[in-house]
Amino acid sequence: MSRCKIELNRPGVLALLKSPEVAAACEQQAKEVAARLGNAYKTDVYQGRTRANASVYTDDPAEIANNLKNNTILKALK
Repeated sequence: MSRCKIELNRPGVLALLKSPEVAAACEQQAKEVAARLGNAYKTDVYQGRTRANASVYTDDPAEIANNLKNNTILKALK
């Protein structure tokens, strides 16, 4: 076996993680999860310090309680 050394281009990786394409992929995943959960759930995409992020949340008190009791959002990620 030969030894292979891989060195990442850190500024390039950082630019990739902050790119609009990655943000769009995160948004698509979040929307799919929200669709599985129902109409009470919303998505949000934002630019973090090191990468694009997406979140799924709800403002409905009944759904918030359901999520706290049953981990509904976490289970919908599978």
